Amino acid sequence: MKTANEWFEAYGASHQNKTNKFIHWVCIPLIMFSLFGLLMAIPMPADLFSFYFNAASLVLVAALVFYFRLSLSLFLGFLFIGWLMLLGNYFLFMKLGMNNGMLAIVSIAIFVLAWVGQFIGHKIEGAKPSFFEDLQFLLIGPAWLLHFIYKKIGLKF
Repeated sequence: MKTANEWFEAYGASHQNKTNKFIHWVCIPLIMFSLFGLLMAIPMPADLFSFYFNAASLVLVAALVFYFRLSLSLFLGFLFIGWLMLLGNYFLFMKLGMNNGMLAIVSIAIFVLAWVGQFIGHKIEGAKPSFFEDLQFLLIGPAWLLHFIYKKIGLKF
């Protein structure tokens, strides 16, 4: 398995343009948030649905395994970020009247707009998105952003 630095170097190769980087800073969190919302909108039996047990939390656990294999600090960062994404979507779900359909519609709108932004960024960059080479880059994009935050505050990743 590649190290975190190897992944970040490979991902960064197609993310050099400042505009594309800015777009990624906006769109990647929106894509993550909307994906969690879409997954939370999957109907669950009423007695099973909760903030902690839903399709989004199950996908988060799988992603956390990937991040743990890269680095403990990335794992811990995404444990916190994932919890915030779940919490944000839970509050949105409550605000929408506990309506799974409305949560799905809002999430789809955010998801589509954010992906349009990503592709515009890559058009500006003149490079295709990294995930066309390897789907694991879909998990590396958020970690790539987090590693910049870690560098800024002096945390090792």
